[in-house]
Amino acid sequence: MTTSEKHDERMATMTFASVYPHYLKKVERKGRTKEELDRVIEWLTGFDEQKQQELIEKKATFETFFQEANLNQHADLITGMICGYRIEDIENPLTRKVRYLDKLVDELAKGRKMDKILRKA
Repeated sequence: MTTSEKHDERMATMTFASVYPHYLKKVERKGRTKEELDRVIEWLTGFDEQKQQELIEKKATFETFFQEANLNQHADLITGMICGYRIEDIENPLTRKVRYLDKLVDELAKGRKMDKILRKA
């Protein structure tokens, strides 16, 4: 399933600051911690907690967020369905990266073990 141009544009202009509280609420509701969430984000992007906070404060869009990120070399191992899309079939690179993050947060909230979430080749 491919994403629409409108969908891809919405992903690019959405801010990390607007989504992070939802991620945090989702994982905490399922008994996981902010530290675990920050660790998952750092694994994917290379952003430590301080850099994540900086991006939240400057209201960085996902486009800026992922331009500044150093995407993990194993990110392409993140596959499966998220929000009705098969990640590996998403053609737009930015939308795929946003969905990588969504998938990792979803796995964290579902109780998957951290060593499985933080994929290795």
